[in-house]
Amino acid sequence: MLYLVAEGGENVSRIGRKPVSLPAGVETIMDGNKITVKGPKGELSWEVPADMSVVIEDQQLLVTRPSDSKQHRSLHGLTRALIANMVEGVSNGFEKKLEMVGVGYRAQMQGKKLVINIGFSHPVEVEPPEGIEFEVPAVTRITVKGIDRQLVGNTAANIRAIRKPEPYKGKGIKYEKEVIRRKAGKAGGK
Repeated sequence: MLYLVAEGGENVSRIGRKPVSLPAGVETIMDGNKITVKGPKGELSWEVPADMSVVIEDQQLLVTRPSDSKQHRSLHGLTRALIANMVEGVSNGFEKKLEMVGVGYRAQMQGKKLVINIGFSHPVEVEPPEGIEFEVPAVTRITVKGIDRQLVGNTAANIRAIRKPEPYKGKGIKYEKEVIRRKAGKAGGK
């Protein structure tokens, strides 16, 4: 295993050591181990692991770890990444785009609900979880938007799981830039 060693002899966590800069209009509050990030798009809270400490100074957040144990090193980068995602979410938000490939496949909005016709005997209705918005810019395209990166990804994955793309004709629901590895069908021999 390869470890990067800094001049002081300690392991370097490139992600964990990077400060999280707070854009204008984003406010953070530390209450014990709970961090709350408020911004123009909304508010997110998260319980920081007890071993990690978060310091707010000069419009930046710094995450520090108590030791170089394997668990503390892994928590260091994770904590910093999750806080950075919270800051990004409340300031800009996240979105995932999906495409439907297949004859007669289409999506439409019914109030806040997403209704998908995907080749089943009935249309599939998807209720948005709290904090998630659906958009249908075209009949074969779906956009999932929200401030919580994990929730946006989970919701998009659940919609994709309704009918995953199959490898022979490529029909199904796929992410916008996802490449489906195609297989050759049966060879029509004599």
